Amino acid sequence: MPRFLSMIRIDESQLPPKDFPADFEQKMGALLEEITKAGVMLDTAGLTPTAQATRITWSEGRLAYTDGPFTETKEVVGGYAIMQCKDKAEALEWTNRFLAIHPAEWTVAAELREIAEG
Repeated sequence: MPRFLSMIRIDESQLPPKDFPADFEQKMGALLEEITKAGVMLDTAGLTPTAQATRITWSEGRLAYTDGPFTETKEVVGGYAIMQCKDKAEALEWTNRFLAIHPAEWTVAAELREIAEG
């Protein structure tokens, strides 16, 4: 079965408040439990802010390091999930359900890509 990487994209300058809505964590926990029991979820996590990141670039035979935050970047990967699904349609379904749990006033995007095997 193919594996898919769902990268959750956020605008760090527009992060939601620290206090999530009362039922958000319960709904997210229930979905993560369901997707894990279904044998789909292989791994998932949120990522630390870009202020704690380092970019490493290879160019013209040299490595260059840039410490975050990256002011030129508006949208960043804020988390990820690796899922094993029967097809892309199933991966899209789980990703849609994940996004729909978030409050309507938040802007959260996901980029879904199949992991190349072999």
